[in-house]
Amino acid sequence: MKILFVASEVAPFAKTGGLADVTGSLPRALARMGHQVAIILPLHRMVRQRGFPPTDTGLRLTVAMGRQREVCGVRQLDHEGVRVWFIDRPELFERNGLYGEAGVDYPDNAQRYGFFCRAVLEALPRLGFQPELIHVHDWQTGLIPLLLATELHSTPFYRSIASLLTIHNLAYQGLFEPEVLPLLGLPEELFHPEGIEFYGKLSFLKAGIFFADRITTVSPTYCQEILTPESGCGFEGILRSRQKRLSGILNGIDPEDWNPAADSAVPYPYAADSLDGKALCKRRLQRELGLPQQAGTPLLAMVTRIDRQKGIDLVLDAWPRLARRPVQLALLGSGDRALSARLQALAAADPDRVAIRLGFDDALARRIYAGADLFLMPSRFEPCGLGQLIALRYGAVPLVRSTGGLADTIFDIDSRPQTGNGFCFEQPTSQALLQAVDRALARFGERTAWRRLVAVCMRQDYSWRRSASRYLDLYLQTLEEHRERTGKR
Repeated sequence: MKILFVASEVAPFAKTGGLADVTGSLPRALARMGHQVAIILPLHRMVRQRGFPPTDTGLRLTVAMGRQREVCGVRQLDHEGVRVWFIDRPELFERNGLYGEAGVDYPDNAQRYGFFCRAVLEALPRLGFQPELIHVHDWQTGLIPLLLATELHSTPFYRSIASLLTIHNLAYQGLFEPEVLPLLGLPEELFHPEGIEFYGKLSFLKAGIFFADRITTVSPTYCQEILTPESGCGFEGILRSRQKRLSGILNGIDPEDWNPAADSAVPYPYAADSLDGKALCKRRLQRELGLPQQAGTPLLAMVTRIDRQKGIDLVLDAWPRLARRPVQLALLGSGDRALSARLQALAAADPDRVAIRLGFDDALARRIYAGADLFLMPSRFEPCGLGQLIALRYGAVPLVRSTGGLADTIFDIDSRPQTGNGFCFEQPTSQALLQAVDRALARFGERTAWRRLVAVCMRQDYSWRRSASRYLDLYLQTLEEHRERTGKR
């Protein structure tokens, strides 16, 4: 099958979060299954900063943006069996951030990603690549299904192309003032509640939901949660109207990318049947973070966006009681300034127990996974989560709130003694978190039982193999349905 992935970020080229991990690893999994897969993303400054200078194809595209005509280039490289194209327009993408800086969105994001969507579709015939299906991701690419279904619907090159939208996080909806409609070349007739209007604003995500042939979310549980007022972010009615075309497929990880036996960032390699290296990794991490090197003290860890969604405030609120236990806490992340300041204050007040590192450092993140005993994800909501899957792979036992993808991947060892792979709690409160930690600490004190649990975690298979097969089945179903609707075979 011929498949095109379109996303605003793709690992390893440009990344701010889990979206990039998925759009980087799923195409490779599909390519290994024998399919022809390509990717298009913007040429962000970060691409070159990460050491990926793509070559110029020589193409120059003229893209219509309302009454304006804008020119861009296309660059390319090949990565692990996948052709990757980059839309090159420095005025829009040669910036320090992908979406904004210092927590503030760029004011022209509508024009930036509206241009990107149009440039992708303009590029395809010039590149000689006609996919059977375009898989778009999150609001930044939401106009592509709209354009395919409206102004390009009768154009022979595009008519046969099916579209599938994956919602990675419904909270990000691509909302803009209606004044941008003419700048994007979109007709006002689309701006109504049964179109792309959402409470007086244009929503890129709603455009994708309404016009894509199929919609997926990144876990079965999250797929059900977003149909409710509690988790639907105001979109629950919109999604219920398209429920028959909505599916949930769990994300995966690439076991070759995440392997403590071969990870160059892990100082002492180890595996499920040989855990001695993990104890040495913990000791090295404690020294690196300035924590006392105590093998018998449980090391709790988080690698996370610092945000209320992630339950950071629950950890902060629980700490005065948690500090009475013999534990250490290591956290790496960036995000909300107020929560970051509280975390730094906590570390300053208790430097022998708490180590906070703000920002993101991939190598340090891997050392934290390798050195941690427990990996905390007390999220208020979590569409899928990749942290818990990586933690399993590295033997950092997950302790999670049962929501979204966390509920689909982590099963409480006390409730399921034979198949459990972590510790779970239900209510988003510091007390519920603390009770789960206490259960984990009790098991940590039983060294044989703990080592057995660590080994069970490391043997879990959440690779892309199964999920990629499920996506392929859905692609084929989507393509068949698209052909039936358009009469194109």
